[in-house]
Amino acid sequence: MDPRRSTGSIGEAAAAAHVQSLGWRVLDRNWRCGRSGELDLVALQPGPGRLGTIVFCEVKTRRGLGWGSPLEAVTYAKVCRLQHLSVEWLRSHQVRGDRVRIDTIGVILWPGRPVEIRHARGVTQ
Repeated sequence: MDPRRSTGSIGEAAAAAHVQSLGWRVLDRNWRCGRSGELDLVALQPGPGRLGTIVFCEVKTRRGLGWGSPLEAVTYAKVCRLQHLSVEWLRSHQVRGDRVRIDTIGVILWPGRPVEIRHARGVTQ
């Protein structure tokens, strides 16, 4: 397996475990929309509303900070693409929420240390 793909898979599994530890329910992982792209993680966050918040998570994983923080890798263009993909996901699924949000989850795989998770909620343009 390509080492980058392996790193990404490990990070996405860590991100899914992270949101589940928050009491969220994972609704989808690695959802592809034709040539438009992929949503790494879709989760339902329980909340004050009756249905909760549907959260679309972009996961970026690094094996250190040599290329900067994983959260810095989420550009304006990527957020725009995530907004488009989230609309497509909502159209193709029968899941509803009181709110919708885009988060980014940065995962750092430090050698010999526990995985580090950095979670930014409500990413906008």
